[in-house]
Amino acid sequence: MLVSVEAEERPLSSWRPFLGLRSPLLWAAVVLLGAGIGVSFAAVHRSAAVRTPQEQAVGGPVARWAAGKRVAPAFRLADQDGRPVSLAAYRGRPVIVTFIDPLCRSFCPLEAAQLNTLVQKLPAQSRPEIVAVSVNVYGNARANLLQDDAVWRLVPEWRWAVGSGARLATVWRKYLIGVRVTTKKIAGVTVHNIVHTEAAYVIDARGDERALFLWPFSAQDVRATLEQLAQPAS
Repeated sequence: MLVSVEAEERPLSSWRPFLGLRSPLLWAAVVLLGAGIGVSFAAVHRSAAVRTPQEQAVGGPVARWAAGKRVAPAFRLADQDGRPVSLAAYRGRPVIVTFIDPLCRSFCPLEAAQLNTLVQKLPAQSRPEIVAVSVNVYGNARANLLQDDAVWRLVPEWRWAVGSGARLATVWRKYLIGVRVTTKKIAGVTVHNIVHTEAAYVIDARGDERALFLWPFSAQDVRATLEQLAQPAS
């Protein structure tokens, strides 16, 4: 079923202009963020409801792939310090690639909290790297990224991935992430509302996509998937 929370409902036809929504799977967890407004659609097999961070809904990945079946698309962006960030640099250890709005104050911080918990509860040698690709070209200033690092208390394994609008759009498209921007003026101030797919991919040490999570998910959900990847093949 489709569940809409925290704002007025819109017909699904109004979301058609999204970039990259070529898979029905990713109609789940589409989030409108900006100006304190959040809309979440979650396609789930059971009823869903808004919960506090402590009660956040749980669920396993919506998709899994065997090793070698889906190579994670390569990209090269820059982190919060201007250093290059790419998947190739992490070959040999698991990576979580997620898509976050640095200016979001609703669902993105909740997802970040779950990923923080995931990393903090794992042994150091088992901790995945987290690459957070920005979905908001208007929020990529270093000051915004550093503010999120402090306010969200991001773990050291977290790295932002930002770049030009064209570079980011290419990454969104490769990962089937829908992003739509609407702009309006409120009391003379230009406000950009960002609509995007709230998703996190688990990439294994070989660089293959192994699982896709759509928000909401829990740290334990992702940990279970990582532990399965760490088991030797039978």
